Amino acid sequence: MGSVAAAALMLGHRAGWAREAGGRWPKITPPQSPRISNPIEQLGRSRDDSYSWMKFIPASGERNRTNLPAPVAKMLTGENAYADAMLNPTEAMQAELVRAMLARSAGAVAAPALEKDGWRYSSAISEGETHARYSRQRDGGQAELLVDEGLRAKGQPYFRSTGHQPSPDHRWFAWAEDVIGNDRHRICIRDNASGAIRTIVDKDAYGYGGLVFSPSSRWLFWIWRDARNRPTRLYRTSVDGKITDLVYEEKDPAIFMSVKRTAADGFVALTLAGPETAEVRLVSAANETAAPTTVWPRKAGVRYEIDEWDGSLVALTDRDDAFDMQLLRLDPEDFGTLATLVPHRAGTPILQILPFKTALVRLERIEGLHRLVILRPDGSEQAITFDDPAYAIELPGEQAYDASSAMIVHQSPKSPPRWIRVDLSNGEQRVVRQQTIANFDPDDYEVERLFAPAPDGEMVPITLLSRRGMARDGKAPLLQYGYGAYGVPSDPEFSIPALALVDRGWRYAIAHVRGGSEKGRRWFLGGRKFTKRNSFTDFVACAEHLAAEGYTAKGKVVAYGLSAGGLLVGASMNIAPTLWGGVIAKVPFVDMLNTMSDAAHPLVPLFRPDWGDPLADPKAYDYIASISPYENVQAASYPPLLCTAGLKDDRVAYWEPAKLVAEVRRRSTSGNPAMLMTDMDSGHQGSADLASEYKEKALFWAFAMRCVA
Repeated sequence: MGSVAAAALMLGHRAGWAREAGGRWPKITPPQSPRISNPIEQLGRSRDDSYSWMKFIPASGERNRTNLPAPVAKMLTGENAYADAMLNPTEAMQAELVRAMLARSAGAVAAPALEKDGWRYSSAISEGETHARYSRQRDGGQAELLVDEGLRAKGQPYFRSTGHQPSPDHRWFAWAEDVIGNDRHRICIRDNASGAIRTIVDKDAYGYGGLVFSPSSRWLFWIWRDARNRPTRLYRTSVDGKITDLVYEEKDPAIFMSVKRTAADGFVALTLAGPETAEVRLVSAANETAAPTTVWPRKAGVRYEIDEWDGSLVALTDRDDAFDMQLLRLDPEDFGTLATLVPHRAGTPILQILPFKTALVRLERIEGLHRLVILRPDGSEQAITFDDPAYAIELPGEQAYDASSAMIVHQSPKSPPRWIRVDLSNGEQRVVRQQTIANFDPDDYEVERLFAPAPDGEMVPITLLSRRGMARDGKAPLLQYGYGAYGVPSDPEFSIPALALVDRGWRYAIAHVRGGSEKGRRWFLGGRKFTKRNSFTDFVACAEHLAAEGYTAKGKVVAYGLSAGGLLVGASMNIAPTLWGGVIAKVPFVDMLNTMSDAAHPLVPLFRPDWGDPLADPKAYDYIASISPYENVQAASYPPLLCTAGLKDDRVAYWEPAKLVAEVRRRSTSGNPAMLMTDMDSGHQGSADLASEYKEKALFWAFAMRCVA
């Protein structure tokens, strides 16, 4: 971003800050993107995408600052300068918010997520630092530094890492890192004997669930991304980097890939999955260079995952209409069903399983809230729940199979993460560590679980965080977050940025709208494809309910969503433009019709079951056209709008929010600003460090405060 003076000079406006009504926003004329007619005929329908010129996909390589077409570069530069100038009055508040967040984060430490063979692996962010350091330690011994992410990020314009893991024999430690911002990773490996770090895969790896050591520790299995950023191949590379073999290549662009070791280190499992199908291929520890063996051939409408426990394989599957999942025991030789370990229970979805030698632990939901269940080989069960009105439980993977206890992480919007060991024999809990939060007393806050009536009678859960004792007089501003897509839940987790906002007189709400999975798969299906509008009307209903109950008032609610959550807030803005005090849309999926009509897009084939196919199905075309935020901007009094984008984003490209901002700016009757801020060095996600995260949240919160000042 340029300086305010440079921004004013670029935009050709006088210096000084004349203010509009209420003194909220500088009086600066925004950039005007040209409208260039581009008629599109599709399935007998016609539309004119007048901002299609904003789209740029290079013939080879990635988008960057130097290869943009001149009109696109001018547009993004002008938009950034305008947003910079408009938000200049919030800079002091942004700085104050960042300081408050960092002050509370001092010395934050993650407890060990893995203990095995006498080794304890952990990560920590030291006081005054913003990146993690990964280390290991033997009981009673000195800590050994494995990776210092601050050093690895130094000098990089972007840095994000994932997949940190030791080899089963503890000789090696591997991880994936992205130093470009486009989700294409390199894979690094540390020789723990010498301390030497090598890049074992130099580019184009998929880091999220995309790398794992073989049971023997001699090989690293990893997933490769093609030119369209789709994970399509599984490779096997020797830990010395000298041998790399292709294990499997997927030809169907609608299939996603992930790889893991099963719990008892009996297999490497490659999972090939789409929204409505799956196939698992296993490589046995007895022959790690053999071709993978298919458990069940993929079949439309059948999803499953495979692990191992108690001498057999286990399948978590929705086969036989078990839409909220069932757990089956399988023969490890012919993969036939031996028994039903946990039957299907509608409304109680099984989310995850983690096998141990003496018990199989599963994470599920009941009445929308997490609970942990310990299943023992004799068939007995024990449920672990918590009394909080709303909370989240995490069950970290890769725990030692022979451990006598399971590590879980418990948190709520007012309770920092606690790492708890749960004894597998009797369910007894022991808190290992709790995240340290400076200047914080949980009794200063209150968490409520509310339900908003949707137009069709469904009750939509809301998690609400407030300062204790706040009046319900309609005076408090409120930030409402939502996502509601792909069955991904918005769990009620602890958030230092949310506290910083609440400490300044706000309330913070999570709207658990349909399209997520908070109430099971039917909750997901109720906000998917031809029922997607339910997500938007649920979100509107939550805001209206909170206003009606005095927690806030109409016009004091700022909507916030990211990616598919950006679609949620963008569509909700079109439905009820005067309900919102402001709208924050981070990397928002708002150009639905044009994106889903692009067969070359890396995610379009995969997510057609979620959104529909407007290239082949007239019903899908018409439905998407009726809900897409970009296509449905109207002449109305729109609230202030802040959109963000990443230049290198291949998932939701910068031109989606750019089009929405241009169209809102053209048609809004309110005079409120519509702004686009594009990070020229990142993709769908920003750099993974506390400073970057808090700086972005501070910008969002300061914008929200300005909206309802």
